Amino acid sequence: MNWIKTHWLIKKLFSNYVWDIPNNENKVYLTFDDGPTPEITNWTLNQLKDYNAKATFFCIGDNVRKYPEIFKKVITDGHSIGNHTYNHLNGWKTSTHDYVKNTKLYETEHCKLSTEHCQLFRPPYGKIKPSQSKILRKLGYKIIMWDVISYDFDQTISKEQCLENVLKNVKSGSIIVFHDSKKAFQNLEYVLPRTLEFLNERGFVFEKLD
Repeated sequence: MNWIKTHWLIKKLFSNYVWDIPNNENKVYLTFDDGPTPEITNWTLNQLKDYNAKATFFCIGDNVRKYPEIFKKVITDGHSIGNHTYNHLNGWKTSTHDYVKNTKLYETEHCKLSTEHCQLFRPPYGKIKPSQSKILRKLGYKIIMWDVISYDFDQTISKEQCLENVLKNVKSGSIIVFHDSKKAFQNLEYVLPRTLEFLNERGFVFEKLD
């Protein structure tokens, strides 16, 4: 079952994952999955810069390999980077050995372009087996999930509904999922600037994950 706002029971059952970061300072955490992507990631970076907003980009290793300059720009603009596997694998459909191997393969591309070790990991589709999670956490990764998901990748919903998904559910401490991908751009192009404007006007601060 999919929730726009992650149910409290799911957070409790999987408490070894990071779903949100509660705080009293109106801090929220924008995250972008599946990049870097030509044009779309650069557009996203420009939108964030307009609001002095920091965010976290969960990158696919093969995209890092293909678009290293965009990847480096994400870093130089002051954002955080997370591992999203090398080939966007569905953990439920992948053996633990292959899943961990693919996650480590991401690091080969990351380390060519950044001196900082990547400690953040988001499982594609939010699907990861307990055995996979256990190994990755032993390797030092924090498993980052989300409090609110925009569903910008769902081309069957309107851009207005996508925006409503975010604005009706966000609160201080929310980790919010967007996608800097071609598939999501028709919604992201509408939703991201309006989300930034709406939250900025209400005193929210956009922070990256550490």
